[in-house]
Amino acid sequence: MPSTALAGIRVLDLSRVLAGPLAAQMLGDLGAEVIKVERPGIGDDARTYGPPFLADRSGRPTDTAAFYLACNRNKRSITVDLSTARGQEIVRRLVAQCDVVVENFRTGTLAKYGLDYAGLREVNPRLVYLSITGFGQTGPYADRPGYDGIFQAMSGMMSASGHPEEPMKAGISIVDILTSLYATTAVLAALRHRDQGGGRGEGQHIDLSLLDCGLASLSHFAMNYLVSGEVPRRRGNGGFGGVPSQAFRCADQRSLFLVAGNDRQFRAFCAAAGRGDLPRDPRFADTPGRISHREALLAILQEVFLSKTREEWLSLLDEYDVPAGPVNELPQVIADPQVRHREMIIEVEHEEAGTVPMPANPIRLSATPVHGYAAPPRLGEHTEEVLGQLAGLTAEQVAELRERGVV
Repeated sequence: MPSTALAGIRVLDLSRVLAGPLAAQMLGDLGAEVIKVERPGIGDDARTYGPPFLADRSGRPTDTAAFYLACNRNKRSITVDLSTARGQEIVRRLVAQCDVVVENFRTGTLAKYGLDYAGLREVNPRLVYLSITGFGQTGPYADRPGYDGIFQAMSGMMSASGHPEEPMKAGISIVDILTSLYATTAVLAALRHRDQGGGRGEGQHIDLSLLDCGLASLSHFAMNYLVSGEVPRRRGNGGFGGVPSQAFRCADQRSLFLVAGNDRQFRAFCAAAGRGDLPRDPRFADTPGRISHREALLAILQEVFLSKTREEWLSLLDEYDVPAGPVNELPQVIADPQVRHREMIIEVEHEEAGTVPMPANPIRLSATPVHGYAAPPRLGEHTEEVLGQLAGLTAEQVAELRERGVV
């Protein structure tokens, strides 16, 4: 079983692809009951975002993409055609017994079906309704479509990454992922407001924009500009705080990342490297000086790092208590003893594949731990079960709706 922290909370997940499903998955990991609503016969678009596709027990690829598996565990799947009057009625029946709705349709789409917040609030005034869109429910861009890369570009996130001559997109869909975390926080805040008396038992609408979340996530990078009026320079694999905070290539052509974030750590690094002269150089004696003479210092340090292999450096820096780590590829990450000790890769039972490995939830709760996971569901796997339990439909009624393409 997952955590019991959110036991008793029921979520209707109408979302697709990544940001919305990830938010709903987090709520599921924390113990909420999550019902995923998908299109009959098609399902969440993410199911087809492969290769790679999950292999079955005999090694043959299934029709389930790894992308889908990443954000849909601890859910039950039902299929309902939201464009039909009968499908809309089913959703309203379910909403009457839910605490949260998660949706990421384009602004105005669900209003056409009476499934927007205004429509569903009449069914359930306690409902917390989370809308995730590219640009939000208001503003000149509210009707535009968008994807993660667009928001990395527009929010300024790409301007923070890459080398000075070229902005660079993050390799992962980082705005979607960050938005899912803002979304989960917002839902929990709205539930507390509802249930602690401040909201008089009423829910509310959460309007979350990927563009907004991308900008907010720039944090100190944006703040540096707001305070100084100067556009920060991209620094490739270098940081924006103390110096050195940088990836360095070692004698074996493998790289490590070193951060000497204060004067003590810089002196410790220099002692480890046999360069006790560097802290005595007026240019490098303190943090402001090292930042002002960044390029000169980094050129010296890169030559220093070429004198030993990465493992030799990591062992030495650990001995001197200097923060450093290897620049790992995924096989090294998964094999890392700290990652293994923290059980960050789990095996989940899966009907077709036997088991499927996936990253664990990183939250460690002492009283209500996340200690079990249900595999991402097959398309419509729980339709009869959920519609019977929560919508009051008989098996015969579900079969009739299935023949008509409603479920």
